[in-house]
Order: sequence, then structure tokens, then C-alpha cells
Amino acid sequence: MLLQQIDWIILISFFAVSLAIGLYTAKKASKSQEEYFNAGGTMSWWLLGISMVATTFSTDTPNLVTDIVRKNGISGNWVWWSFLLTGMLTVFFFAKLWKRSGVLTDIEFYEMRYSGKIAAFLRGFRAIYLGVFFNVVIIASVSLAAIKIGGILLGISPLQTLLISGVVTVIYSSLGGLRGVVLTDFIQFGLSLGGAIAAAYIAVTHPAVGGMENLLANPEVSKRLNILPDFGNMELAVMVFFIPLFIQWWSVWYPGAEPGGGGYVVQRMLAAKNEKHAFSSVLLFNIVHYAIRPWPWIIVALCSIIVFPNLSDISAAFPNTASNIIQDDIAYPAMLSFLPVGLMGLVVTSLVAAYMSTLSTHLNWGASYVVNDFYKRFINPNSSQKTLVNVGRIATATIMLLGGLIALQLENALQSFSILLQIGAGTGLLYILRWYWWRINAASELTAMIVSFLVALYFSFVHKLYFDPLPTHIELVIGVAVTTFSWVLVTFISKPTDQQVLVNFLTITKVPGRGWAKVRALAKKDSGIEVDENLFGFQKAIFSFAIGVIAIYALLIGIGKIVLGEPNLGYALIFGSLLAFAVVYKLIDKE
Repeated sequence: MLLQQIDWIILISFFAVSLAIGLYTAKKASKSQEEYFNAGGTMSWWLLGISMVATTFSTDTPNLVTDIVRKNGISGNWVWWSFLLTGMLTVFFFAKLWKRSGVLTDIEFYEMRYSGKIAAFLRGFRAIYLGVFFNVVIIASVSLAAIKIGGILLGISPLQTLLISGVVTVIYSSLGGLRGVVLTDFIQFGLSLGGAIAAAYIAVTHPAVGGMENLLANPEVSKRLNILPDFGNMELAVMVFFIPLFIQWWSVWYPGAEPGGGGYVVQRMLAAKNEKHAFSSVLLFNIVHYAIRPWPWIIVALCSIIVFPNLSDISAAFPNTASNIIQDDIAYPAMLSFLPVGLMGLVVTSLVAAYMSTLSTHLNWGASYVVNDFYKRFINPNSSQKTLVNVGRIATATIMLLGGLIALQLENALQSFSILLQIGAGTGLLYILRWYWWRINAASELTAMIVSFLVALYFSFVHKLYFDPLPTHIELVIGVAVTTFSWVLVTFISKPTDQQVLVNFLTITKVPGRGWAKVRALAKKDSGIEVDENLFGFQKAIFSFAIGVIAIYALLIGIGKIVLGEPNLGYALIFGSLLAFAVVYKLIDKE
């Protein structure tokens, strides 16, 4: 066990603060399900934006980045950097629409947008599918990272790790609801970012590394430094760059990067004070998440290549760690073992904070589906607010228990990332178009969800029994093609959504663009309701989206160039990024 007394004091103090916040917000959270799951819709953009970042600042993310860098170099991160396009689409096309909808959860959207028994079935089915199944997989993934950190740095078993951190998280998140989660996230983000920077500094000063200059000059490291992939190795470039940037971002549903918005991102937007706060919160999230946060992890990952060039080196250094979890992703916690007393406590606490912030969000988000979109909608529509909050607390504990059990079966972070991508492959385009094209219906969504899941099961369990395994990116493309073809076909052959439901949806959300031209005409003819197409606003959103993407990618690469020893280019890119942000600010300030 590497932690000393002062380290334990820091860690236990953090646990105490988290529990105190849960107790502080418990009374307000207990008033109603709106307070418990939505913080009463009164939260500020900066708190919500930081909360989104803290949620994605999970223990499995530095492990995932380390896994990627050790295998495919820095450029391998385009498999998730590509999701910036998805995030910026949410900023400029969906944030205000979600807030305007007035729903409590994004699952409630289904009966607002669609009609008939199939819409009700979809709402209930997806509440369990996402609220329980998907959240269990996410919780298992981040818990796996916590297990590896606990084994390397604390010398405790996987079960002990889950019991200690999981119980504390369940207590404060179930007590304080979303408000408690968001307030705790703010503290956790500061700890997580500070810990990541401290870990990077210690990694660079490790005797085997010998500083940044020696790190960058090392032949095993230097071949992994390109931010863009080597297009001479087209197979790798297709896998980590072309497919993510041209197919994956719009076609795949992934938690935190849902095309059209979804999950805890929508939950935060719905908790915002107004549309402008909803918009600003997601913009802040994308800036910090993609441009600022990755580089400390990348530095540690590069240093690990020198200190632990092979997995056998990690096994030799930590002989008590279970052999089945010794993978490339474990190099990150292995590098943290060199931290000095005191700083070790801070960094371990930052990782625990990152784990708990992700955990608490997914627990509260998953429970909101179970309560609002399954229990209240189908089991007990007349339940009291007290009952709904209590059911939410029970659901929180149950989801954590299931996630912990699955975590004990996983081996590495990249494995779970690939599984999640495959399960959501082909559904993304539908989640974009359902807002801007009236013809999408409940049958379209149900088809996309079922087909993508069946394709994922096929590749995970059936294909390898009869054929040679395919690369994961090829499986992804096949999944996208099969799923997209299936739901598009069903869209055209199935019955459209009821006309009055479409008119009501359009009247409430005021969706711009020509995809609703037919419904606009019907609304004006039958009900005398006139909704402006707002084509200028739609065109401005397209332009703002393009400039915003350029701004954040320029900031990401600019920071990277400074870190990797090319400061002049780095500062030029950052300056260009600031100019692009100024253009975006001018555009949105006129609204």
C-alpha cells in the first residue's frame, strides 16, 4: 500500500466533503422528482458545463487515453476527438430546442414527438434499456479503472475498491439528487484537473524519462508524437481518423456524445435557468473536454512507454496485481506509483473524485429514467412525490450493484469503449433527423435500437464462432450500414406520427428548417397556427457550428504543439482559435 497517513487524511477528507454536500442538498432534493432529477431547472451554465466535464473526467478516461497512445500514438485519440463534431452540433442545433421542450428527461421526449402505443412502448423500453442496461455498462467501465487504480496504488482487492468508493457515491448522490451531484462535481473537477497536471509533472521528472526534451527525443516516443496520423499507414489512418471523422461522429450513439443530444448532457441542459444557459453550458463543456483536458494524460502515457515499455515490466513491478487486468491501460495508474507522499494523496483523491463524479451522474441519470419514464408512467402514475424520490434512491443503489458485478468481468478500458460504440452504431443519424424531419417516427427509433443491439451481439458472440474476427472499425462500419438501412426502410413503410402530435411538437419547439414544411402548412390550414421556418437562424447555426469546430480543434492542436516543443505554431493556432471564438460570440450575441 503506497498511501501514507497524510495521503489517507486527504482522501478521507474528500469523502467527508462529498457526504456533507449530499446531506446539505438532501432536504431540497426530497421535495419532488423535478428537484431530485432536474434541480428545479435553476442551475447556472458554468456549474452545469463543469459538471458535464467532471462526469467525462472519469477514472477510465486517462486509462483509455493511455491505452490508445501506447498502441496507436497521440493520433489514435481521434477515435474520440471526432465526437467534438457531435458536441458542437448539440450546442448550435439542439441545446435550445431541448430546453424549450420542457420535458423532465430526454426519454419523455418520445411521447411528445411520436404517437400511439408504440411511442409509449418505446419510452418504457428505452427507459430500462438506457437507464439500467447502458448505465450498468458505463458504470462497469469506470469501475474497472477504479479497480486497477485500487490494485496498483492501494493494494486492495477489486471488491474492496467497489465497496469503498461505490458506497460513498451511492449515499451522497441518492441523498442530494442532481443538485448535490452538480455541486460535488465542481469540487471534483478542480481536484481531477489539478491531480492530472501533478501526475504529468512527476512523470516527466522520473529519472528514466529525464525531462520533456529527453522524453520527446526517445525513439519509442517520437514515433508516437504525431497529432495527425501517418497517412502512409492507410489502414491505421482509416481506423483512427477517417472513420471517426467521416462516419462515427454522426452515426454512433455514445454517452456524453449523443448526436442530437441525450442522456446526462440533456439532463444538464434541462436543469439550466433558460435557453441561453443551456446553450452556454454545452459550449463550455466541449471547450474544456476536448481542447484543455487531454494533454496531461497524454504526457503520462508517453512517459509510461519509457518506464514500462512492456506489460511484463508492469507485472514485475506489481506482482500482486491480478494478471487478467494487466493491459496497456494499467500503465497510467502504474506511473502514479512514483508520486511522493502528500502529492500521492492529492492525485489518488483526484482519481477517486473523477470516478465518483462519473458514477454519481450515471446513477442519477439512470434512476431518472426508471422513475419518470417507467415507474411513474407505467407502474404507478398517481405516486406521491415522496414515493418517486424513494424509488429513485432504490434505483440508484440497484444500478450501482449491477455495474459493480459487470466490472469484475472486464479486462481493459478500450474493450468497453469499443463495445459501447458497436451497440450504438447506426442510430446517430436518426437522433439528428428526428428533430428536423417530421417523417421520423417511433417505429424508426425502435428499429434502430433493436438492430444495432443485435448487430453488436452478433459480432461479440456469433461471428467469431464461424469466421475470422474482423477489425473493430470494420465491424463499426457494417453496424452503421445495416442499422441505418433498416431504420430508413421502416421509416418509409410505417405509419407517420399523428398529425396533431406533430403540430403540437412544432408549436412548442419551433424547430427551424424545411424538414417540417408539410406540418407547418397543416398547422396553418387546420389550426391557424403559423410557425416561422427561420431559415436565417438555421443557416447561422450551420456557420457557427463550422467556426466553433475549427476554433476548438485549433485550440486542441495549439496546446499540443506547445507541449510537444513547437511553441510558435502552437501560439499561432491558439490565436486563430480565439479569433474564431470571437466570431462565434458575435453571432450568438445577436440572438
